[in-house]
Amino acid sequence: MAEPKPQSAVSKMLNAAWVRPVLFLVFIVVAWDLAIRLFRIPAYQIPAPADVVAVLRSDWPELLRQCWPTTYATVWGFLLSALFGIPVAMLIAGSKTVESYVYPLLVFSQSVPKIAIAPLFVVWFGFGILPKVISAFLLGFFPVVVSAVQGFKSVDPDMVDLARAMQGSRFQVFCAVNLPHALPAIFSGLKVSVTLAVVGAVVGEFVGSNSGIGYVMQRSIGTFDLPTMFAALVLLALLGVILFWVVDRIEKLVIPWHVSQREEVIFAS
Repeated sequence: MAEPKPQSAVSKMLNAAWVRPVLFLVFIVVAWDLAIRLFRIPAYQIPAPADVVAVLRSDWPELLRQCWPTTYATVWGFLLSALFGIPVAMLIAGSKTVESYVYPLLVFSQSVPKIAIAPLFVVWFGFGILPKVISAFLLGFFPVVVSAVQGFKSVDPDMVDLARAMQGSRFQVFCAVNLPHALPAIFSGLKVSVTLAVVGAVVGEFVGSNSGIGYVMQRSIGTFDLPTMFAALVLLALLGVILFWVVDRIEKLVIPWHVSQREEVIFAS
């Protein structure tokens, strides 16, 4: 068996997980700038990347300050979606009766646009942080439930029967068989949920708020300040990527044994 050739420093850097997305992002920005120049798109329709970067540089302290309310509402809405979504999924997966009553209503609730009911939260709870947290919770709740239900239902019945045959209690069987088997699906739902929670928080800020990235975007649209609006979009995308990365890191710590977390092994002959 021949030993694999050592990779050069440049090759290692190009194969790093973070390099390729950055290169693709650079390509998108260059294509964006070239499209504006070639097609002579006016600035009041699409701002140039340089204008967006200038706003990020000059207004960075203010934009960062406005990020905190959005981040706060997103994190709390996401945590609530996980706290309530996983137990609900356990009930649905463990009882056909609960599934027949609850699951159709959950699906039905997703057909209601959250932007349509967000004003009700302002009427009921005021203009504080609570309506934004509820909006983030509602958008992040459904993916957690669906993924967790799929994970709990996909447990091999033979493994459950074997654990019960070994005199395991219901709680012991759940901790040793059901939960570990469902964790990969649960984390898949959590990854989707945390990005949708960002959208939910912004929806709540659109409806009624005097702070947050959603408020900055709404104010920028009203004054046709497109560079600021695009800068706010960049921060929202960055927030979603960071939160997704945090959940992904937690997944690697919790289920390092799963096949999706294993490093690729290449054998050279």
